[in-house]
Formats: sequence, structure tokens, C-alpha cells
Amino acid sequence: MLLLFDSHIAFLGGGVMGEAIIKSLLRSGAVLPQKITLSEPNVDRRIFVCDRYQVRGCADNADAVRGADIVVLSVKPQVMDRVLPELKGVIKPNALVLSIAAGISIEAMRTGLGGHNSIVRVMPNTPAQIGQGISVWTCTDDVSETQRQQAIAILNAMGEEVFVDDEHYLDMATALSGSGPAYIFLLMEALVDAGVHMGFPRAVSERLVMQTLKGSTEFAIASKLHPAQLRNQVTSPGGTTAAALYELEKGGIRTVIARAVFAAYERSVALGKKQ
Repeated sequence: MLLLFDSHIAFLGGGVMGEAIIKSLLRSGAVLPQKITLSEPNVDRRIFVCDRYQVRGCADNADAVRGADIVVLSVKPQVMDRVLPELKGVIKPNALVLSIAAGISIEAMRTGLGGHNSIVRVMPNTPAQIGQGISVWTCTDDVSETQRQQAIAILNAMGEEVFVDDEHYLDMATALSGSGPAYIFLLMEALVDAGVHMGFPRAVSERLVMQTLKGSTEFAIASKLHPAQLRNQVTSPGGTTAAALYELEKGGIRTVIARAVFAAYERSVALGKKQ
């Protein structure tokens, strides 16, 4: 974390994930608030984030990155083609650029920035807001070992990190872990509604479902067993769980999930091709 302590970090975009990274860094003590600058065009959002975390705010992207050691691109992919030209020639040549924009390739960023080479591309997910995220990342060969360690420190503040040596894995990560929380929330919602349909009060159903999902996940991690082995442990022949699983399999749950994840992957690839 000392690698970040004296670094000036500029954030472009103060949305959910931008705020999550700022919050994580400050919570970990890796960076002091006065070392962070946030550029956010939405005035109300900028004031909210800056007041909450006591970081410097501005409305001009070029002003935010001027002199920064690390530039975090936490803007939406759809606006990246407008943001990158504003930064061309302004970012320090030896600054690290870290992007969390889905579908935006390293080459597109390099070109948009006028040939800047020290780039890290990351796919985080929303549990980073509570330090329980998982981030998949890669980088150019021009990223120094010190900068790699700085990137790892930023990502570790949000949870866990996985490095991949080929950028095409980032689109896969977008579909699996990046969008993954939404799949879990949908499952959670469906289970809660099923409990209410049976007659549970909604508050009771929500508590049962959330703790069941949390406990099952932690148990799976602790056991180190394959999910199929864990499922078999819960499934007695001719029992209630077997009856439920039969209906899920008959409904094609595995196929539906696989198709959904692949659809997200194709969308991520398509976003990249538009750049």
C-alpha cells in the first residue's frame, strides 16, 4: 500500500464503481483524501462524492489528470470516445492509466490518448463497494513492475484480483464476474418471491434466502469441493431437493444461464468493436 501513499490519483467518473474504488482506497488507508481528484460532469454527483470522502473535485477532465501519477478511467464505455481526446498530451508520459470501462480495448485507449502506453485494463464488479469484489485485469508490456504493484494494491483494496495475460479474457470476465452480481440478485429475487408465494412474510423470506446464499457460498469456498459434490450432499434420493432440482433441470436452467452469460460476452465484444 505504501506504493500508493504518495501518488496523486485522478478519477474520471464518479459513478457507482468510481466511488467504490475511492471508498476502498480511503478505507484501506492506502491513499489520503487530498491525493485524490475526481472529475465528474454531474454537479450534484460530484458534490456528493467529494463532500462524502473529502476529495478534490472538478468538472474538467484535463484539469483533473494534469500532474497525476495514476489516472483511473471510470466513465461509461459509451462516452470514452469523447473523453480520451480531452486527455491527449495532458497525461504525464510515465503516468499509469487504469480503465474499468467494459469493452474498451487497450489499443482503443492507446490510440485515443495519442500513443500513451502504460495502460491497465480491469473488469471489477459491484461487491467491491464492500471490499468483497473480484477484479480481472491485464496490462501492456510498458507497465513497469512498480506500476503493476500499484494496480494490484488498488484492486486488493476492493477485494481479490486475477491477472490474465491475454486481453480477450476481459470480455469473458465482463460476462461472468462483472455482470455476475445481477444474475445472483435475480436468483435471490426469484427465491424470495417463491417464499412469499408459499406464505412466508417477505421480510422472513428475504432473510432466509440471503443467509442461505451467503452461507452456501462461504461453505463452498471453505470445503474446496466441486459444486456438483456439494449439491449431491444435499440431495437425498426421492427427497424434496431432488424434486426441486428435477424441475430446474427440466426447465433448462443450465442452458438458460449459459446463454445469458454468452449474450453478455457478445455484447462486451460488440462494444469494443464500436470504438
